[in-house]
Amino acid sequence: MKKNIIFVVNPISGDLDKSDLLNAVEEFSVVNNFGLIIYETVGEKDVLAIQSLYDEYNPERIVVAGGDGTIKLVAEAMEKHDVIIGILPAGSANGLAVDLNLPTTLEENLKVAFLHHYIEMDMICINGKKCIHLSDIGINADLVKNYEESDTRGFWGYAMQAYTTLKDSEEPFLASVTANNQTVEHTARMIVIANSQKYGTGVTINPNGSMNDGKFELIILKSLDLVLLGMIITGNMPIDSDDIVIISTEKAFVKTDRPVNFQIDGEYCGAQNELEIHILHKQMKTAIP
Repeated sequence: MKKNIIFVVNPISGDLDKSDLLNAVEEFSVVNNFGLIIYETVGEKDVLAIQSLYDEYNPERIVVAGGDGTIKLVAEAMEKHDVIIGILPAGSANGLAVDLNLPTTLEENLKVAFLHHYIEMDMICINGKKCIHLSDIGINADLVKNYEESDTRGFWGYAMQAYTTLKDSEEPFLASVTANNQTVEHTARMIVIANSQKYGTGVTINPNGSMNDGKFELIILKSLDLVLLGMIITGNMPIDSDDIVIISTEKAFVKTDRPVNFQIDGEYCGAQNELEIHILHKQMKTAIP
């Protein structure tokens, strides 16, 4: 009897043509005798559609082709079900794939997504919204907002917006952070809420982060001059710098002196001045090499 696999693909993620990917997945499924059910996301009612497919086919796994946003969509749809999620990175932001050390070739990725073992990954809840990877408030969220509003996609789109965002960035904000029964105040350029270690660009922002330890980290960047930014981008994150504070915790409350731009997993979520954050331990079974 064939084992069913639901294949969820975001047709527009990363501005990439998915036809070769679809062909490879169909071929792999035939060779391995899987019953493949393909679902292309449409941007509305996707959660309900994926849930009803799950109820109908009772799949062995759900394999996702898309970026972090598509993976999160499937994770939310499956939060009450015990199913392994496999990932084929195909978005403009593939931060989770980078953090899971997924292979760079499609051939190897297919084996991991369809056949390999898994970890039980944590997620973070921020103001009632789920985060699987990295969220932040401050200058990177400014960049995400500017990128979403621009016409240029891909690496160059990001590079252009990074320059503009740094040039036009607002004054630092004052943040009060309550965690581990302590409240501290910092002037900050950016606060990262991290379930993992790296941004999708490969930049390490949370060197000691783990996706299944029942904790998340707050990384407070007090200044963000070009020297510090350069060190972070080149992978030399200075943990002992006076400009960086890292807090590891299970829950936290962040209050800022004014509304500041905020993003979750590469998606702009408006300006916020209060963030209520807690860990969701072992929320998502994710296939890994």
